[in-house]
Amino acid sequence: MNAAKRREIFERLRTANPNPRTELNYSTPFELLVAVVLSAQATDKSVNKATARLFPLANTPRALLQLGEQGLKREIRTIGLFNSKAVNLIKTCRVLLEQHAGEVPQQREALEALPGVGRKTANVILNTAFGQPTLAVDTHIFRVANRTRLAQGRNVLEVEQRLLRWTPKEFLQDAHHWLILHGRYTCVARTPRCGACVIEDLCEYKEKRGSESN
Repeated sequence: MNAAKRREIFERLRTANPNPRTELNYSTPFELLVAVVLSAQATDKSVNKATARLFPLANTPRALLQLGEQGLKREIRTIGLFNSKAVNLIKTCRVLLEQHAGEVPQQREALEALPGVGRKTANVILNTAFGQPTLAVDTHIFRVANRTRLAQGRNVLEVEQRLLRWTPKEFLQDAHHWLILHGRYTCVARTPRCGACVIEDLCEYKEKRGSESN
């Protein structure tokens, strides 16, 4: 795929959705951090239901610590892996209070040092909470990038690095949201909705499906 095609792809995605945003509900960087940690192997919808109960009770590191591990588990028990997620979030709250004055750090290294926070979660926080041009490659973005040949790679790090290298700078801030939403609703795993895709003619997927698949 050449540079002109990549630019046109992002032009069209921007036209279709000028102001993309995460589907996780949050109002502060800490709330976003909690929501993203909870979203691992869970749907955004299920996370939003849980945080709608949790955040009115505790939406700061200190308040979450006071709620305690068992109290946190009660509020997030509908989410997969809630036990380990609760343990990590309580540990993270301690680190934030002891090392970062209760604030979510804006540096990758500090974020990745938090319990339960990996590269993907750090990228989401840096991009969505702090406006940094990062790309968090999840299963949706990995699929879209490889299937369309926008940025092929054998693993998520390769795809991330190639997207960062080949995405025009003006689109980097929103590229994560456009691609994840495209993968979630159009370029889906089993039967991509090619006939309803705004970039179908630019996509280099060899097994495109017609409008009858929608």
